[in-house]
Amino acid sequence: MELTFLGTASAIPTRYRNHTAILVKVSNRMILIDCGEATQKQLMKAEISPMKIDDIYITHLHGDHILGLPGLIQSLAFRGRTRPLNIYGPKGICELIDHIKHLGYYTIGYELVTHEIIDDDVTIYQQNDFLVKARKMKHTVPDYAYKIEELRQPKFLRSKAIELGVPPGPLFGKLQAGNPVSVDGREIQPEEVLGPPRKGVKFVFSGDTIPQESMIDFAKDVDLLIHEATFTRDIREKATENGHTVAEDAARIAKDANVEQLILTHLSNRYTDSKPLVNEAREIFENTVYAKDLMTVIIENKKPVTIKKNK
Repeated sequence: MELTFLGTASAIPTRYRNHTAILVKVSNRMILIDCGEATQKQLMKAEISPMKIDDIYITHLHGDHILGLPGLIQSLAFRGRTRPLNIYGPKGICELIDHIKHLGYYTIGYELVTHEIIDDDVTIYQQNDFLVKARKMKHTVPDYAYKIEELRQPKFLRSKAIELGVPPGPLFGKLQAGNPVSVDGREIQPEEVLGPPRKGVKFVFSGDTIPQESMIDFAKDVDLLIHEATFTRDIREKATENGHTVAEDAARIAKDANVEQLILTHLSNRYTDSKPLVNEAREIFENTVYAKDLMTVIIENKKPVTIKKNK
């Protein structure tokens, strides 16, 4: 799984930080989480084609997380996209996309498929090798955190299958896919020839939220937690009032959830440097960094999370 931070600023972008957006490559799909203003330009800088995006997940409907959508949707139309684009988000996302469809004069030659999330905790997408979950957080407007988790198939025990009389060939594939097969009048069950379940890599993105106990459960044992940390603890009252988290509290969540790596994001423009937030967080959770625009993160099984320098 590979993630690229396209934007890491909060309400007001800065010279070095764009509005929030994260591009995720997982399995055969390319996912965009949030789409702040100028996300298109950031995709160009990262040398990623927006035409490859399959799904967009919006955490909430504040401008710094959605104002890149109209331009992106129109540009995809101008470039001749024909395949559908899925857009997920909280209540109001359908109305928002409908307004975008009628914003100005242009023709969309592809389908915009909107999915409004109404449950507090739900799996919103799943295929054979990964799934996406959403959990409601607490912000000043409806807001969701997202978890993307790889699903690894159990190891196929070839020697065991042969021992049970299953000939190498198509029947192996059926068993690997979880289907029973019949050999000489005996039915062989998949669990007889499959090893124990194997864990896949997973990460969580918090969206904008005040600290939530439910996040500890949602992010339990993930390889990577990306949590907003808009302010430092000296202005915790302001953070809470505006529905945000301070670095210290994000670190405490990471520690209690036993995550491998914490990456903070959504920096307020009052800070010219993220070091105060990183130092504050590392008092509690050492394996912490603050995201930078165009920074790339790679998550692989049985390997530490790899953070590459921004391009």
